[in-house]
Amino acid sequence: MANGTSQQHSRAALTLAALGVVYGDIGTSPLYAVKETFGAGHGIPLVPENVLGGLSTIFWSLMIVVSLKYVTLIMRADNKGEGGIMALLALASSSVRQQARWRGAILLLGVFGASLFYGDAVLTPAISVLSAVEGLAVGTSAFQEYVLPISVGVLVGLFVGQRFGTARVGALFGPITVAWFLALAAVGVYGIAMHPAILAALDPVHAARFVTEHGFASFVVLGSVLLAFTGAEALYADMGHFGAGPIRTAWFGLVFPALTLNYFGQGALLIADPKTIANPFYLLYPSWALFPMVALATAATVIASQATISGTYSLTRQAIQLGFLPRMNVIQTSAKELGQIYMPAVNWTLLVVIVAAVLGFESSSRLASAYGVAVTGTMLVTTFLTFFVIRFGWGYNLALCAVATGFFMVVDTAFFSSSLLKIHEGGWFPLALGAGVFVLMTTWRRGRSLLLARLRSGSVPLEPFLKSLFIEPPHRVPGTAVYLSAAPDAVPHALLHNLNHNKVLHERVVFLTVMVKDVPWVPFDQRVALEPLGHECWRVILQFGFKNRPDVTQALTELCRSQGLPVNMMETSFFLSRETLVPSAAGPRGMALWRERLFAAMARNAGSAVAYFNIPPNRVIELGTQVEI
Repeated sequence: MANGTSQQHSRAALTLAALGVVYGDIGTSPLYAVKETFGAGHGIPLVPENVLGGLSTIFWSLMIVVSLKYVTLIMRADNKGEGGIMALLALASSSVRQQARWRGAILLLGVFGASLFYGDAVLTPAISVLSAVEGLAVGTSAFQEYVLPISVGVLVGLFVGQRFGTARVGALFGPITVAWFLALAAVGVYGIAMHPAILAALDPVHAARFVTEHGFASFVVLGSVLLAFTGAEALYADMGHFGAGPIRTAWFGLVFPALTLNYFGQGALLIADPKTIANPFYLLYPSWALFPMVALATAATVIASQATISGTYSLTRQAIQLGFLPRMNVIQTSAKELGQIYMPAVNWTLLVVIVAAVLGFESSSRLASAYGVAVTGTMLVTTFLTFFVIRFGWGYNLALCAVATGFFMVVDTAFFSSSLLKIHEGGWFPLALGAGVFVLMTTWRRGRSLLLARLRSGSVPLEPFLKSLFIEPPHRVPGTAVYLSAAPDAVPHALLHNLNHNKVLHERVVFLTVMVKDVPWVPFDQRVALEPLGHECWRVILQFGFKNRPDVTQALTELCRSQGLPVNMMETSFFLSRETLVPSAAGPRGMALWRERLFAAMARNAGSAVAYFNIPPNRVIELGTQVEI
């Protein structure tokens, strides 16, 4: 009985936390989704039948894209409990190991989808905060000129506070978000009571008419309808933090009903007074509740932004672990929660680009035109990757897989195609951001592959080298030397340099290779593979998941000791090879010269391996070598 009660409390706590983190983005969509759907620019008259059709389209989009696609199907495609597009990419890639012809295409599409996420990460805080603060101008036009400065101030404060971590304020996220959804539901009921006939929008026939009877305008308006389900990807991305159960409970128990009531309430208001299209969200509230709702909306949008920022940190760390981005400084902000991290380089880059977006677009309506491309592009890639998981990973019948994912592919393609119509209105912005990140990711991945191939081509096999070395062994000195190497079967360049210059070998030598597998977590008892090579030489391979923190010190001092290799850090020196890359048109070509130069610049600015692998900096010796690429 006690266990059951404890589990119920735990599930309730996770559900509350999920509300604060997972649903911030999709929960703030009512601020702008209805206004943009019925905007005059679409050329669809604001008459009752069209309001019913638009509301019906929003409702059934939420039902199909969120409830059926993400909550029912995609959340089943977990990578050892983890979700998100990088986790799905790793899962899909491992599912087609025997289907080599698909692997390259899957990799490129997965990286493209992840790249578009960064466009979403910029636009979500920008449009959410700006749309919330715009409520001040609804109350009085005197606030109009302060909307942009206040929005920028809120965003700057949010990013400045990132270095302190979210642990302190995280406990407030859930209750504030609950209050937000209850406020959405309450005012929605108030609006529906004014015009109960709006409930007819539950009939999908109205949606079918809305998207078919207005010619090209019906297609164009889908680019605004999709604003209602931005943030759906967060349900999947945050699955590893909260589990599928609490996320589903929160969606069906509070979020979906509250969103539906609010959207229908706004629709009822538009039927009663079409002039309220200027801002149906805030005008639905009584005048006495306007400024309190602006404050609550600002808090809700800050929470939505925080979830996106944290998701960007997480995605970036996964991309680094999987070899798509160079090492960056990762600061753990919580001793208890591994997922709570802070990445200064990502943080300040995001802030600069977000502020530029706010000042450049100036209003939430203009930002809305830019928003959909990144969101629907990522969703389309997610659906595509899911097909390979359920077909080759789970082994389901081809026809079933094609029907299941094909239906969602058609829906995603329709929304994505519609959003592309707004490229000239701002859709170019997330595409440009995504393209930039895509070039960086693919250049780093390809460059690392070429560099490792180049190093291996000139490397010396390890075991024959050791055999010949100990025919006339060099002088042995006390202590342990750890040589980090990307290739476990090759002699590290740092060892060759050390023997060449110092003419000595430590009494214990460890050849260490760190590998990242395409699973989120590797258990402690599976992280170390240790092999004695004779003469007190050891080959050690450390394996981490893409969400593990690659802690070399802990692995050597705790895990290796249990397998017969005690390592005392005070008697250990770490030898690292630092390659200086020289782009050359005359060298072995694998990339265009401009990409070689880009790769070399990224390598020069990569974070230190010492900090990244948690190696004591006062125990490190770096030996350099030049490599022509």
